[in-house]
Amino acid sequence: MIPLPARYCALLVPIFVSLFAAESPPRPNILLIVADDLGYHDVGFQGGRDIPTPHLDRLAASGIRCTDGYVSYPVCSPSRAGILTGRYQQRFGYEFNPKWDATAATHGLPLSETTVADSLRSAGYTTGAIGKWHLGAHPQFHPNRRGFDEFFGFLGGGHRYLPGSIVEVEVGAGKKGTTSGDAEQASPLLRNTTAVPEVGELTTRLGEEAAAAVTRHARNAKPWFLYLAFNAPHTPLQAREDMLKKFSAIADARRRTYAAMVATVDEAVGRIVTALEATGQRERTLIFFISDNGGPMTKRNANASVNSPLHGQKGDVFEGGIRVPFLVSWPARIPAGRTYTQPVISLDILPTALAAAGATRAAALAPLDGTDLLPFLTGKNDSAPHARLFWRMDGGEAFAVREGQWKWLRTYQNAPQLFDLAADLGESRDLATARPEIAARLAAASAEWNRGLIAPAFGNNPFGGLINRTGLEKNSAP
Repeated sequence: MIPLPARYCALLVPIFVSLFAAESPPRPNILLIVADDLGYHDVGFQGGRDIPTPHLDRLAASGIRCTDGYVSYPVCSPSRAGILTGRYQQRFGYEFNPKWDATAATHGLPLSETTVADSLRSAGYTTGAIGKWHLGAHPQFHPNRRGFDEFFGFLGGGHRYLPGSIVEVEVGAGKKGTTSGDAEQASPLLRNTTAVPEVGELTTRLGEEAAAAVTRHARNAKPWFLYLAFNAPHTPLQAREDMLKKFSAIADARRRTYAAMVATVDEAVGRIVTALEATGQRERTLIFFISDNGGPMTKRNANASVNSPLHGQKGDVFEGGIRVPFLVSWPARIPAGRTYTQPVISLDILPTALAAAGATRAAALAPLDGTDLLPFLTGKNDSAPHARLFWRMDGGEAFAVREGQWKWLRTYQNAPQLFDLAADLGESRDLATARPEIAARLAAASAEWNRGLIAPAFGNNPFGGLINRTGLEKNSAP
């Protein structure tokens, strides 16, 4: 073999470097945005008209809107446990909201579970969490101990939006008060573990903190992961005066305030995307946007949301409780302006993020229930990401399973029902009697899935105290 002259070798070096760079693009930044109790129909990209959401609509246009996007639980904290672990949270006993109690060492995300932040930090990412935690108030559950390098927010499940305001909370059936719930609403804002003053409206401040983090980390060599967890538009219904004035034409005072809160979330998202663009990071940032569950239209903590055309609401395994706005945007990899109609679930976020980052989980860890969506969203795989999706509520008081167009469910003491979602999105025509073979197949699949779950590790009823789990064994099977 005749060696090449040195001058030719020098010319070939940049060619090889260029080819290597083309095959190994920079790892993306990853931004996960979660709204709280957002109605399915309350943003423009979902068909809403009375609440303009131009920034979220632009985000939807820049990527893919998953029309059949679900969460793994229709209530705040268990849903978030599923999002951050990529596993059905009932596998590790997380089926109720935890108590607001810094001494409750069992009320939180079990230390045996690995979060998306744990895995991405191990892969060399800088990790941050901003906003609502709600995965345990005991110090061992603090975000800084669950894979997040940085944290700004509050540890509870809710927080007042306006500094110094008194929040009226439910303390019993039909009764109001300002007991422990108000203490949670007025709990300290934390920067890591240090309390900081409440300054300005909360959603606005969370957006400012996120935009500042995006700008600050643009100067770092390492990619970053940011979990931005809003508590809006969850109650209490509070908003900035200038936002309220924008919706003065809405006659209903609750809906007017709710609209102002949703618009403030949209404004905050716009501020973050602007920061990404200004720092040249937008093309290489993978963004997810979802709500943690459906809107609570009439139940406790109702917030004047609208889930049309779905049936049900937060706390239900009907579509209105578990189907949510679901966006994925990554300009460098994912096509823009499309919809994806196969069922996907919030458990898919973790494996999708890890795949995008080129990160892996230790083989010894429990297997994930989510699926990497990138091959499906980019068109490389035209099959369905999931054969079936499952739900269980309250230790077995309610179940649901979706398989293609079919959805089977049993709610509390009611008879099982079967719906054809392709023809009946509003779940108004029960076909369990007309199609008994499908109902039986899905009931059996739900029972088989349930055998891989455990009983709730803790319970917390809406008015404080532990749920009476008498009868759990009786109700634990579909």
